Amino acid sequence: MVVTEPHIQSFLNYVEFEKRYSKHTLLAYTNDIAQFKVFVESQGVKEIAAVSHIDIRNWMVSLMRDKITPRSINRKVSSLKSLYKYLIRKRVVIKNPLAKVQTPKTSKRLPVFVEEHNMDKLFAHVPFPEGYKGVLHKTILEILYGTGMRRSELVQLKKSSIDSYQSQLKVLGKGNKERIIPVHRGLMQQVQHFIAERKVAFPDVALDILLLDDKGRAIQPHQVNSIVKHYLTLVTTVNKKSPHVLRHSFATHLMNNGADINAVKELLGHSSLAATQVYTHNTIDRLKDIYKQAHPKA
Repeated sequence: MVVTEPHIQSFLNYVEFEKRYSKHTLLAYTNDIAQFKVFVESQGVKEIAAVSHIDIRNWMVSLMRDKITPRSINRKVSSLKSLYKYLIRKRVVIKNPLAKVQTPKTSKRLPVFVEEHNMDKLFAHVPFPEGYKGVLHKTILEILYGTGMRRSELVQLKKSSIDSYQSQLKVLGKGNKERIIPVHRGLMQQVQHFIAERKVAFPDVALDILLLDDKGRAIQPHQVNSIVKHYLTLVTTVNKKSPHVLRHSFATHLMNNGADINAVKELLGHSSLAATQVYTHNTIDRLKDIYKQAHPKA
């Protein structure tokens, strides 16, 4: 065996309980490491200390032969990097076999976003259902677009995290990191309207989770997906119509209107500026279009 089961389980426990990564990330780590383990064992490597950079390169080559995309390969290698970093810290291994491994290059994928005028159309002209259901749907869309928060952050958002006096929300993000997001007055009014409607619809529900579905239960991620997809279909033809597209729209519109990139980074909860810089590409494309339309010699 490459890694004894206790070492793998210890790492996965660390990721889940100490780093507090999402279930999705935990599942990806588990699958990637298991796949790697099966491959190196098939190559006759039995000890973790015996794994070399060549073994990892061979694994990457096998993934390429199986038509796995460079982006997916990089994600799998990233899982290994986290594992070996942990094992080195625990003195299970001495040398990191990934130190000499270069990952395949990937083309930058620009974020999909909804144009500002289409978002305006959504909130100004698209009809929402009567009663609690309609208020819930509009609140979900308003929060996602007005704050840029992730779907996982939205479904965990608590009533106690809403500060109407300061007009801000406290969000629990990746790695269990909290951040404060300021919100505009219209959004705060929508949230307060929703809370009032919730009290009427479900007076006996004491859950601190803010968003309840139309049966009074904490809303689930797949329900948020369905709601967002339904309404975005009414106003845009972009291929993806997900909560993350609203996050992209939030960031892109801020950048297009002159927001400082470091401020956008903090609002999104990015750990590094590199993750935020992708939104500058859309801004540059917009500037090029303006230049071509407005400059007499363009």
